[in-house]
Amino acid sequence: MPFTRLQDSGRRRALLLSALVVLIALADVVTGPEVRLISFAGVAPMFAALRCSARWTGVVTASFVVASAVIYSVNFSDWTVSGSLVGLLGTFVVAAFAQLLCHNRRRRDDAFDRTRLVADEVQRAMLHELPLRAGAYAVAGFYVSALEGARVGGDIYEAVETPYGTRLVIGDVQGKGMPAIGAGHEALASFREAAHYEATLEGVAMRMEASLKRHNARAVAQGGTERFVTALLIEIGPDGHGRSLSCGHIPYYVVRGDRITERDEGQWLPLGLGELTGERRRAFDAWPLDEDWAVLCTDGVTEARRRDGTFYPLGERLKGWTGLAPDELAAALRADLTEFTGGRLKDDATVLIVRRSPDSAPLRPAAGLPAGSHAGDRAPAEPDAAPSRPRTVS
Repeated sequence: MPFTRLQDSGRRRALLLSALVVLIALADVVTGPEVRLISFAGVAPMFAALRCSARWTGVVTASFVVASAVIYSVNFSDWTVSGSLVGLLGTFVVAAFAQLLCHNRRRRDDAFDRTRLVADEVQRAMLHELPLRAGAYAVAGFYVSALEGARVGGDIYEAVETPYGTRLVIGDVQGKGMPAIGAGHEALASFREAAHYEATLEGVAMRMEASLKRHNARAVAQGGTERFVTALLIEIGPDGHGRSLSCGHIPYYVVRGDRITERDEGQWLPLGLGELTGERRRAFDAWPLDEDWAVLCTDGVTEARRRDGTFYPLGERLKGWTGLAPDELAAALRADLTEFTGGRLKDDATVLIVRRSPDSAPLRPAAGLPAGSHAGDRAPAEPDAAPSRPRTVS
C-alpha cells in the first residue's frame, strides 16, 4: 500500500529533520540572543507533516517544541518576558498546525487509496491481467497505458476458450482518455459474449461493430464523438486450424524457429466504419500454430519513437530473442521498449505472445485431412477472399 511505503521512508526523513532542528538550536545558542534562529526550525515539522507518517511527524514536532523551549529558557534573562512568551506561543501554534496538516493529509491519502483500490478492481475486470490461459494456448505479454496513473487505456485484448476453439482479440481504440476507454470496454464486452455464441469470426466482428455503433449513438446524443476500433481477431480451432480477421489492425508476427514472418491481413475497415464500403468482412487462414509463436501488438509499440525519431524495430528485436520463453520475451520487450523511448510513451502499448502450452494434448486432425497433414495448410473457406501477404523479416 502507498501509506506503508510512506511510513518506511518517513522514518529516515523524520530523523534527518530532527537532526536539523538540533543543529539550528545549537547554532542559536552559539550566536546568542540577538538572532532567534530557532524560528527557522519551524519549517521541519511542516515538511514532516507533508512527507512523513503521523508517528514520525509527532517525533519531529516534539523535537522542535523541546528545542524551542530550551532556547527560550536559556536566553530568558536576555529577552523580555513577553518576547519569550510570544516565541513559545508561536512554537505551539506551529506544532499544532503541523499535526493538523498531517491528519488531513492522512485522511486524503486514505480516501485516495480506497478510490484507487476500487479503480484497480474495475480495471482488472475490464482487462484481465497477463499472462492468460485459454484452452491449449498461453498468452504472455504486457500492457502499458500512456495515461499516467491508469491501469487501462484505449487498448483492448482478450483470450477465451469457446465451443469453436480458442479465440483472441487485440485492438486499439481511436483517441485517448475516458471516451476511448468507454468505447474499448464496449467492444471488449461484446467480444467476450459473442466469442461463445457466434460460429464464425465474421459473426463475432459483426456483433462487436453493432455494439460499438450503439455506444457511438449514445456518445453523440450526449455531446461526445464517435470512435472506431482497429482490431485483430484470431481463432484456433480444436484441430489447430487457424483463422484471422483484421479490422484495420497492424500486422502481427509469426515465429518459427529462428524465422520471423510478418503477416499482413489488414484488408478490412476498423470496427465502427464498416458501413462506409458496404463490404462484408471475411476471415483468412492464419498461421498453423503448432510449434509456432504469434506475436501481436498495437501501434503504440511499432510507432514508439526514440528521441531522434526512430521507430521501435519490433521485428528486429524478435530476431534476437526467439530462444526466450514467452514470459522472458515479454519482460525483455517491455524493458527494451521503455529504454528505447526513455519511458515516454505517446500511446498505449500492448504485446501479446501466443504459444501452444507444452503440457497440452496433441491436436486432433481436421475432418477430411489425411493423418500427418496440417490443418493450417487448407485453402481459405471463402474463394473470393484475398490471401494474406506474409513477409519474412530479414
